[in-house]
Amino acid sequence: MEGAKNLNPIKSDRYESKRKGRITRWNPEDEKFWNSEGKRHANRNLWISVAALFLAFVVWQIWSVVAVNLNDVGFSFTSSQLFTLAALPGLVGATLRIFFTFMPGIVGGKNWTVISTALLLLPAVGIGIAVQNPETSFTTMAILAALCGIGGGNFSSSMANIAYFFPKKLKGSANGINAGLGNLGVSAVQFVTPLVIATGTFAGLFGSSQVSGSGSEVWIQNAAYIWVIPIALVTIIALWGMDNLPNTKQSVKEQAIIFKNKHTWIMSWLYTMCFGSFIGYAAAFPLLIKSEFPEVNALQLAFLGPLVGASVRPIGGWISDKLGGAIVTFWDIIIMIAATTGVIYFLNQHHFTGFLIMFIILFFTTGIANGSTFRMIPIIFEPKQASPVLGFTGAIAAYGAFIIPKIFSWSISTTGTANLALYLFIAYYGISLVVCWYYYTRKNAEVKC
Repeated sequence: MEGAKNLNPIKSDRYESKRKGRITRWNPEDEKFWNSEGKRHANRNLWISVAALFLAFVVWQIWSVVAVNLNDVGFSFTSSQLFTLAALPGLVGATLRIFFTFMPGIVGGKNWTVISTALLLLPAVGIGIAVQNPETSFTTMAILAALCGIGGGNFSSSMANIAYFFPKKLKGSANGINAGLGNLGVSAVQFVTPLVIATGTFAGLFGSSQVSGSGSEVWIQNAAYIWVIPIALVTIIALWGMDNLPNTKQSVKEQAIIFKNKHTWIMSWLYTMCFGSFIGYAAAFPLLIKSEFPEVNALQLAFLGPLVGASVRPIGGWISDKLGGAIVTFWDIIIMIAATTGVIYFLNQHHFTGFLIMFIILFFTTGIANGSTFRMIPIIFEPKQASPVLGFTGAIAAYGAFIIPKIFSWSISTTGTANLALYLFIAYYGISLVVCWYYYTRKNAEVKC
């Protein structure tokens, strides 16, 4: 009888892998384990993670559209203050990412997803209250904008967590799905907000309406309140549906070894080139359109760029799984430079259609490179390093959400146009092209990935 316990070791492993609601064994590189049950658990965690990350991006970018509407309902903030409100979540979110990167390894991926998603309720409810009173101070608004940075921080912990679930051959696609569909929260908030603030969705329940500059009745608090129930539901789903993986916990000291590897810093530069551009342009796009093309309704079209950029990110990961992340990134940067040049040309011609098309192409290229660079990292680094590197590069890149709106604001206030900002971005892309070629693409590159 004693020997009979080991007659079917594969079956025994399968029974042992999940016990009392928790996973006790995890090896996605073992094909039998992966096909028998690993894939099922990984996909369940992935799709819950996508929902949580989607809402995190919604909250992170909510000020990109709320700021555009404030002065229309009685506030009197300056252009610089409005750009600051749109940029502050980026600054705080990027800083929080540095710390959030290490949280799945410290407290468990499921546990941190539940905590960090629940925290999104703070700015969602706070904004809904504050925007109803035109006497609310800029300081209060700035604090609420800073709290939205929690959503930005969640990206790094989400990516660090999901990286453990999938075998190396599928990491590009899995990371692309998690980040790409999560990124759709940016376009969703920019698309949904104009619709919900124009209807009395919560009329009489969460405050009265305001009168816009055009004389129409609006409910600007709906921009925040509409997300409260989804955030609460996803928090509960994550609590009951996600898993903490065994053997993935690491102390900050163990994870900090990544800072001694030069490729951590090189990939941070390259990921800032694409994701920093994506999230920075998304934060600034509505205000940029309103500044450069005041005759155009910015909120009707601004969501298109982030929608395209987020949608193609999984494609960038998938293509890179087939062709290699470095070569995809290299050629993508060339198109980024061309598209930014096109934006400048049509901006100078005051041709909105051309400007919009070039910017959408630019968003497209940021999305592809977001996927391709995140495919490079699991190839360059061994698994336990790859996870915190994914989080840390995401943290550094997120500063683009603060820097890009501020650079646009500085360029417009000092020169009257956004041209100078765009020339600076082209210079950054040019340096990124050389860096990608030298370290990862050329014939004798240090790491071929």
